[in-house]
Amino acid sequence: MTRVKICGITNSADAVVAWRAGADAIGMIFAPSRRQVDVPTARRIASEIPPFVLKVGVFVNEDPHRISEITHLVGLQAVQFHGDESPEACQRFAPNCIKVFRPQAPEDLEAIRFFPAGAFLLDTWSDTERGGSGKTFDWSLARYAMTFGRPVILSGGLTPDNVAEAVRTVQPAMVDVASGVEADVGHKDPALVRRFIEAVKLLQTPAE
Repeated sequence: MTRVKICGITNSADAVVAWRAGADAIGMIFAPSRRQVDVPTARRIASEIPPFVLKVGVFVNEDPHRISEITHLVGLQAVQFHGDESPEACQRFAPNCIKVFRPQAPEDLEAIRFFPAGAFLLDTWSDTERGGSGKTFDWSLARYAMTFGRPVILSGGLTPDNVAEAVRTVQPAMVDVASGVEADVGHKDPALVRRFIEAVKLLQTPAE
C-alpha cells in the first residue's frame, strides 16, 4: 500500500485540509526555503492534526542538537535529511529518519547501502533548489532504487494528474508532494490536495 505525504506545509489550515483528505503524513521544512516554518508555527500546525498523521521535519545539514531540540518542541515523529548528511548523522535518528537522494544516474544510488535510514526519498536533481522544483523525477531510477529492498518514497514533479501512473509504475512505499498541490508557493490548493490523495487511494480500493 502506498501512503501519501503532503510536504511544505506552512500553516494550520493546509495541515487540516491534508489530514481530512486522508494524508498519512505532513512535512514541515525548517531549512532555508520558500516554504520554511519557524518552531512556534510548526507547533501550532502539529497541534491541529491527530497523532496518527505522521509529522516529519525537513532539515538540511542542521546541527544534530538543534534537530533534537526542534523534534522535542514540535512533537515530530520523523526527521528528513535533505542535505549532505552522513550515515553517522542518520544513525543518531534511526529508524525514524528519511534520507533524501537526488540521483542523476543509477550509480548515485549505491550509497543507499551505507545509510541506516528507515526510508529513502528520491527527488529530482536541481542545481538551484534542494526540493520543490516541480520537475518530474526519473521513475526508472526509482525502480532501480527499489532493488535495494528498502522503503522508497517517490517525490519530484508529482501532481494529481500523474501520481496514479507513478504509483503503478514504481509501487513506492509513499509518494511525497509539495509544489504539485499548491495554489502558490507555501499555500496548498485544497482541491488539488484532495485530488492527489484520491488518485492514490483509489488505486488501493478493492474492486467490488
